[in-house]
Amino acid sequence: MNWRGIAKIVGQVVLGFGFTFTLPILWALGYGEWSSLRAFVATAALTTSFGGVLFGWGRRAGGVHRREALVLVALSWFLIPLFGALPFLFDGVFSSPVDAWFESVSGFTTTGATVLTEIEDAMSRSVHFWRMQTHWLGGMGIMVLFVAVLPSIGVGGKMLFKNEVPGPITEGLRPRIRETSVALWKLYIVFTLVQTMLLMAFGGMDLWNASSHAMSTLGTGGFSTNNASIGGFDSVAVDVICTVFMLVAGVNFSLYFMVMQGKGSSAARDRELWAYGAIVLLATLVVSLSIVERHGGDLLQAFRHGAFQVAAVVTTTGFGTDDFDQYPPVGRTLLFFLMFVGGCAGSTAGGLKVFRCVVIAKASWLQIARTFRPQEVSPLKLRGVAIEEDVVRGIFAFGGAYLGLFVVGSLLMSLMSPDFETAISATIACLASIGPGLAEVGPTQNYGFFAAPAKVLLTLLMLFGRLEVYTLLVVFAPRFWRR
Repeated sequence: MNWRGIAKIVGQVVLGFGFTFTLPILWALGYGEWSSLRAFVATAALTTSFGGVLFGWGRRAGGVHRREALVLVALSWFLIPLFGALPFLFDGVFSSPVDAWFESVSGFTTTGATVLTEIEDAMSRSVHFWRMQTHWLGGMGIMVLFVAVLPSIGVGGKMLFKNEVPGPITEGLRPRIRETSVALWKLYIVFTLVQTMLLMAFGGMDLWNASSHAMSTLGTGGFSTNNASIGGFDSVAVDVICTVFMLVAGVNFSLYFMVMQGKGSSAARDRELWAYGAIVLLATLVVSLSIVERHGGDLLQAFRHGAFQVAAVVTTTGFGTDDFDQYPPVGRTLLFFLMFVGGCAGSTAGGLKVFRCVVIAKASWLQIARTFRPQEVSPLKLRGVAIEEDVVRGIFAFGGAYLGLFVVGSLLMSLMSPDFETAISATIACLASIGPGLAEVGPTQNYGFFAAPAKVLLTLLMLFGRLEVYTLLVVFAPRFWRR
């Protein structure tokens, strides 16, 4: 294992991460929040110092290979939320390091689960902004960002990119992986700026609220500056804008790039995109019709809230305008199953991903057909291209590992939860990066009542889910460390 090579790149990443505190420092200066300013300056100093030491130790090392890439992605995802938790501790938001770590990991993994009971008065505006910024940084991917800005990563960049981008399809949009990372981040920034301007122009938000919620939306995170989440603004315009941009963030970003390159017709034929649209449309109709009575027979109000909650769950954003834990059984159950699906591959959303669900469904149907027509040879195709058997096997294996983590996590959580529904919904809400679940962790509740061991377990599930299970799971395998 090339530890110096790992230290060199991790040091660069941590050094670069230290500069992401610049924006909250500026907000703290602008609002005269001196306690928060000291917290951010101290955190930035510690972060850059640690990164500098690591980089200095490994600066003469050679490149990294696949094993080292897996280790440094896992290590980076451990260190960055750790340093990201320091402003919460230094500014007195939390007294418990476990709570601060939970909140930070929840931010960077775009889960949006919180241990805070009171959100609006719990922290300064600059710390609020930092909390939302963690979603934005983690949404597109920490390693994707640093592959884009650190040309010295070199040959290891492709492996880092593949281990970081969520979903089974991680092919480059450009010939060079660094150009791919830059292209993705440019799109991400443009979408964030557009939503910010729309929220200010039509939603009546100030710059601080608009930029904060745009980062949370595009990162499909779900943190808000309000106790009542997006519902606290009580605005149809805000609901519509956030619904649209949640759905935008749940689409494979490579399709937007194809549109920019004049290949809109090819992007429009994407089967995963059509499946994603069909899931959203059908789920919205079912959920909206199920809650018409809840909204006094007003179909438009039911559709407004139904569409928002479906978008929030299927994209794993986790915003709320309505308490879906109080929905009728059909709507509530459908939203629970949507937690497993997630958005498209190559999006900022979590979950299994629509692509995998489509492949599993088509492969299962083909297997049924082969049972009564064994002589028929029908390869599994997507976008008119045959999917290789090893890809299908890999997707089924991933699905098995994902469901295995859900089962094990649910069993362990059942030992530490007040009821079964809380245990299983907290597990999938953290594994799929959704945030709110059902029962005691519903949209109007929080995770603060759990004991420290339960919070640690849920935090690990967030990391497993964000890193697509295998990236983190392999480093726990004894064979991985053998020569």
